[in-house]
Amino acid sequence: MPADRGRALALLGLQRLRRLGAAAQTRLLAAVDSGAELFALGRSGLEALAGRRLGGPWEPLALAAAAESDLRLLERLGARFVQRDEPGFPAALREIPAPPFGLYLRGADLPAALPAVAVVGTRYPTGLGASAARRFGRELASAGLAVVSGLARGVDAEAHRGALESMRGAVGAPAGTTCAVLPCGIETAYPAMNRGLAASILASGGLLVSEFPPGSAVHRSNFPERNRIISGLARGVLVVEAPAGSGALITADFALEQGRDVFAAASRLGGPQSAGLDGLVADGAQAVAGAAGLLGEWGLALPAARPAGGADRRVRPVGSAETGLRLAEALRAELGLLGSGARSSPAGGGRR
Repeated sequence: MPADRGRALALLGLQRLRRLGAAAQTRLLAAVDSGAELFALGRSGLEALAGRRLGGPWEPLALAAAAESDLRLLERLGARFVQRDEPGFPAALREIPAPPFGLYLRGADLPAALPAVAVVGTRYPTGLGASAARRFGRELASAGLAVVSGLARGVDAEAHRGALESMRGAVGAPAGTTCAVLPCGIETAYPAMNRGLAASILASGGLLVSEFPPGSAVHRSNFPERNRIISGLARGVLVVEAPAGSGALITADFALEQGRDVFAAASRLGGPQSAGLDGLVADGAQAVAGAAGLLGEWGLALPAARPAGGADRRVRPVGSAETGLRLAEALRAELGLLGSGARSSPAGGGRR
């Protein structure tokens, strides 16, 4: 067993004790050196070290088996679990109130040189709203920024696709990227219709992130938790279209609590799916017409226009039905788990 394997098992076991809360998980990590020490604790010893009641059953043998299984899965996927005090944990997320104990990451780390922007909105945008989300994603990634969203259908997916178009079509442009925060385990993707998009993100050098242990089912309560991570990873949140009651407004609320900027797509104000967006602007959100306006608020600028001629730099569509099916098959073959992946809750999953 490698010297650090015991610590890895301790981290994975503690992450499965999320009901304790990040502060108690951190206290336990300071008290145990390995998974073996954690799993040898009795309930009273565990609660004494954590400084709080467990609030559920204590089954150390089952927890040890789950941690072993998680470690094998992460090794097979080339993924990793990063605790918040370790290198590789996104720096922006350390700044928020009560940052998570750790995250499961799959793909390339987010670049630290330039800020990330979260692009969010309704799952059912108008055609103009979908086009606006895709354009913002493309322009922000072309400026070298990371485009963060939640892989949901609608605005989220279009923002990811726009970023991917920039990543694949740019020659000599700044290296932007895109990051999808999942409401399920890192081994799969939700919704199923966007598994091909998740595969494209990985294949293009992007990142998948989850706070939920492998095998976690999708419940309604996962979505606000996921949205808190989306806003925490970003310097600002851009809402493209959002009717009243949209989950994107929850992300905007988190952004304000976390000290992030909130922007609204100016072209979508007053639209049929924009009552919530209009409310954000009435409350002080900055309306921006494009990525240049958003970056201007931070003293940044879009890169100069690419020279004409030379290699074919036309943007190629990403995530078409044919491409999605092909990439979904590749992801299925790689993981061997998608057929039994995250399940939707009977309530139908959340507001976004």
